[in-house]
Amino acid sequence: MSNISDKAVISPKAKIGNNVTIYPFVYIEDDVVVGDDCVLYPNVNLMNGTRLGKGNKIHQNSVISAIPQDFHYCGEKTICEIGEGNIIRENVVINRATHTGGKTLIGDKNFLMEGVEIHNYIIFSSGVIANPGVRVGDCAMIQSGCRFSKDIPPYIVAGGHPIKYGGINGFVIDQCGISEKVKSHIANAYRLVFHGLEDVMNACVQIEEQIQPSPEINNIVKFLKESKLGLITKL
Repeated sequence: MSNISDKAVISPKAKIGNNVTIYPFVYIEDDVVVGDDCVLYPNVNLMNGTRLGKGNKIHQNSVISAIPQDFHYCGEKTICEIGEGNIIRENVVINRATHTGGKTLIGDKNFLMEGVEIHNYIIFSSGVIANPGVRVGDCAMIQSGCRFSKDIPPYIVAGGHPIKYGGINGFVIDQCGISEKVKSHIANAYRLVFHGLEDVMNACVQIEEQIQPSPEINNIVKFLKESKLGLITKL
């Protein structure tokens, strides 16, 4: 039996599992699935495309399956799928994918601390701990068991202990329909960032000077320039 506040706003089309606790002022849209034993604290927003597995706890003011921060998004039906047993603390924002058939995927038993921001097409494996305020860029993949306290930029794989840059995320880049030419440009951009001798800001200058602009390259540069916590470790 679920415990649902009468002050929550829940679409009658949403699918709510058993033994779910929903506090006041939670907002749930039509195309949402909430698994058994989840707890949604006050002011949580579950937007269209949310798929929650069992036993997730989502804390105050978090937004799940937010509209992608991507100019390519044209209103397609996309997904943000979250596994089981995750703890998502206050003010976390997780975007759904950009294009039809795509999804942002969060595995099982991850711990996302306050203020984490996850862009679209992200793949989180299981047992990941994201420290407060970190940002994860579009199409990134974080391998199982990692803990990180710095930003993970778009289109890369991150893993290891301590977490490190592990190359570009070719699988998801291909799934997003990014051309081989642009894929090569992305790889070259990250060679400047992670293998060069320059700091990140100077690497941005080199990227702008040496690599042909594209939405993806512009996205990388913008993410790097806006990073407040710095990037994960170089190889």
